[in-house]
Amino acid sequence: MTIRVLLVDDQALIRAGLAALLNAEPDIEVVGEAADGVVAVASARALRPDVVLMDISMPGMSGVEAGGLIVTESGGQSAVLILTTFDLDEHVYAALTAGASGFLLKDAPPEELIAAVRVVARGDALIAPHITKRLIGRFAANQRAVGQATSRLAELTERELEVVMMVGQGLDNKQIARQLFISESTAKTHLNRAMVKLELSSRAQIVAAAYSAGLVTPGAVDN
Repeated sequence: MTIRVLLVDDQALIRAGLAALLNAEPDIEVVGEAADGVVAVASARALRPDVVLMDISMPGMSGVEAGGLIVTESGGQSAVLILTTFDLDEHVYAALTAGASGFLLKDAPPEELIAAVRVVARGDALIAPHITKRLIGRFAANQRAVGQATSRLAELTERELEVVMMVGQGLDNKQIARQLFISESTAKTHLNRAMVKLELSSRAQIVAAAYSAGLVTPGAVDN
């Protein structure tokens, strides 16, 4: 199955380089490009890409705002992978809150970028480890998020709660299935039901909720 990618960056040279890199992979195809957030939303609506590779800083609508709209309008079918030169907590936090599935810096090695596209395409979350460590403290300090997550987590079944905790630990569906002795499709079903109950739209937000609610504590994930 080919992963269909929409590239969003206001610099034509960067888009050209990313397109050349990704199109060289046998399982990835760049199906469209956009130079700003407004065009990105319209293009995602028309093309229905599997992954939107999105810059944050663009004229007009930012990548965070555009990414949030794309995730919402696609019902989570289009995963947003944020690619930026700015390693700032507020950007990461805003992107995850908006529903982005991953966050990667533009100086990442080509092979890491290609792997990231594949990771978010299959429904997993990807955040650079050094960024994840910093975010743990921020999520833990957000008392409002802690209260909301705790009240909603009470609505989950025991198995759904286990799955949420494992996602927070960084496990993918296959690893969760193996640990719980269930099928991968059953693990995915439990996760989807938990996301509906928690009113979350991405796997990355599940990770955030797990930290906020204290299901996963700093040091529990080896990043």
